[in-house]
Amino acid sequence: MLELLTQFLDFIRHLDVHLENIMHDYQLLTYVLLALIIFCETGLVVTPFLPGDSLLFAAGAITAKTGILNVWILIPLLFLAAILGDNTNYFFGRFLGNKVFTKDYWFLKRSYIDRTQEFYEKHGAKTLIIARFVPIVRTFAPFVAGVGNMTYRKFIYNCIVGGISWVTGLTLAGYFFGQIPIVKNNFEIVVFGIIGVSVLPIVFEFVRSRFGKKAA
Repeated sequence: MLELLTQFLDFIRHLDVHLENIMHDYQLLTYVLLALIIFCETGLVVTPFLPGDSLLFAAGAITAKTGILNVWILIPLLFLAAILGDNTNYFFGRFLGNKVFTKDYWFLKRSYIDRTQEFYEKHGAKTLIIARFVPIVRTFAPFVAGVGNMTYRKFIYNCIVGGISWVTGLTLAGYFFGQIPIVKNNFEIVVFGIIGVSVLPIVFEFVRSRFGKKAA
């Protein structure tokens, strides 16, 4: 387990290097590999740890560098993977219903669901858009929407708006800015910076709820 964790952290730290090697080794098959990761990260409640924001940025940057992939094919493909993932999660939540709240599972922590519900209480259906940019919450938001019986029309609308913003914004940011010397030479810092900015809403909500309870 420790070895797997070490390898995973190394993959995240050197995401640009590993992704470039994958593109050279697998060529066009990289489209499928990237789409599969995005699908799993957004569609399976057991894989919220997979890279999302940083992967999109890195994919755009390495696409611009190598020219192996076409960014205008990559973006629609990753968007489709994200939408399919969200729908999988949504209908999985609809199927399970409130049964999922009866106990804690090793792969599905009640705290994750509670955190996502807090986002829904504050932002409503727009949570699906906001959550796109927040790790963990991004994975559980469609699931909780399904459990809460959100209408599919409302779900898919916010899902599409969020998906377009997330995939297009981060992939093009990597594509256009990833080769700037200061970014290219400090890619590891940029990746962790993206992760840090992504988790700020979670930290903010946690601190606000803690201090709010103490004040009360």
